[in-house]
Amino acid sequence: MSDHINIMLRDVVNNVEQVIIGKREAIELALCSFLCAGHVLIEDMPGVGKTSLVSAMAKSFDCSFRRIQFTPDILPSDITGFSMYNQKTGDFEYHQGAIMSQIILADEINRTSPKTQSSLLEVMEENQVTVDGKTYMVPQPFIVFATQNPIEYLGTYPLPEAQLDRFFMRISLGYPQADEESRMLSRFKEINPIKNLQPVADAKRLVEAQELVTKVHVDEKINKYIVSIVRATRESEDVALGGSPRASLCLYRAGQAWALYNKRDYVMPDDIIKMAVPVMEHRLVLRQEAKLKRLTSKDVVETAVKSVRAPL
Repeated sequence: MSDHINIMLRDVVNNVEQVIIGKREAIELALCSFLCAGHVLIEDMPGVGKTSLVSAMAKSFDCSFRRIQFTPDILPSDITGFSMYNQKTGDFEYHQGAIMSQIILADEINRTSPKTQSSLLEVMEENQVTVDGKTYMVPQPFIVFATQNPIEYLGTYPLPEAQLDRFFMRISLGYPQADEESRMLSRFKEINPIKNLQPVADAKRLVEAQELVTKVHVDEKINKYIVSIVRATRESEDVALGGSPRASLCLYRAGQAWALYNKRDYVMPDDIIKMAVPVMEHRLVLRQEAKLKRLTSKDVVETAVKSVRAPL
């Protein structure tokens, strides 16, 4: 594996930690999604740093960045763009929507209507938008970070299963420890550190790292291990909708990214175990009986992992 890529990855994590204190694991998971060109859903309470994490990642990679504030009145055309008639030329001209950027922050995505949420389906899967029958490609690399507050909050619309499945992983930050929060107050005393954050990588090196991820070796035993874990979620009596084939592919790729981040050119069972929950839990739909038993999707994924014997 290329040493300069590993150094870059560590530099990015350390750079983001200047803004997000005490959440190294969440930063590493977000970075792995970057390496897999995967979209990320960040679900957590308001004010814990969801937006700051995405902004810091974008600045660290020196990529173009746009924030879309999702509200009940935002329209699909605000996101994808629209065609407008030009009286001088007699043609319809495409006016870009907010989605035309390398890194997108879809802030509070569950506060907008399902119709507007669905405008992201095509671009998240195919890196393109279609307006009035014409297709327009988004710039590369392209990654969507969506934040949402818990569904229990008023004025929110749950994301449909088809859209949840398009998110590579779901992460959360959680409240900081007392000493971490105290350090945060000291660091933010004069100015928000994100304003002075400097790039430590660029889009070209990010694409190079993404290509390296695909070259990480995955043994056939690991393939079968991944499939067995995903199938175990489908066969669980607590699950109405289990992991999809896309979940298997995402878990496969996430294992490669975690191996690369840990300076290995091969995937170990521990890589799959590490990535199983963030990659899979948001894709499952539990039965009502499971909810009554107070089971969570995380519990089901962890049970599935434990039920499958790891290859030697």
